[in-house]
Amino acid sequence: MDVLMSKKRLVLGGGCFWCVEAVFSNVKGVISAVSAYTGGARPNPTYENICTGATGHAEVVDIAYDTELISLNELLDIFFVIHNPTTLNAQGADKGTQYRSVIYYDNVQMKEQLLEYIKNIQSKFQDIIVTEVSELESVYEAEAYHQNYYAQNSSQGYCQMVIAPKLQKFMTTFPELL
Repeated sequence: MDVLMSKKRLVLGGGCFWCVEAVFSNVKGVISAVSAYTGGARPNPTYENICTGATGHAEVVDIAYDTELISLNELLDIFFVIHNPTTLNAQGADKGTQYRSVIYYDNVQMKEQLLEYIKNIQSKFQDIIVTEVSELESVYEAEAYHQNYYAQNSSQGYCQMVIAPKLQKFMTTFPELL
């Protein structure tokens, strides 16, 4: 099959984008995982803009993946293991709307698939899943210093205390997807 035909896009927000990017950068079948902003009103936001909470943007990871190597459901399985989809606008100590749990869709079929997936996994969680499912609009790549943050700063405190455990959880739970 033509690589272009098997390439799909998934945009996820699950707290700090450094965490999400670090995990998905290690997933078999992921072509790229880029830290970005979306879901807000201001064009071309900066990190400083979105941290105010006033723009409405979420920190997200724009994922390109090869459907011949990994499915949307497998990517969602990972996503729902590495973050807490039941906390509104927060992941651990990271609090604010920019850290919300969110999945963006670009067509009605994908929206229906996402909603069905969430409905089917709700029973695995004690609390209600609050993951937002929203239509994808403009995506703005985050500043260069946010890209591959964990890979470049793995000894930094936040990386050791927050990102490394999520990465370890992914690797332990999904060794077949490395």
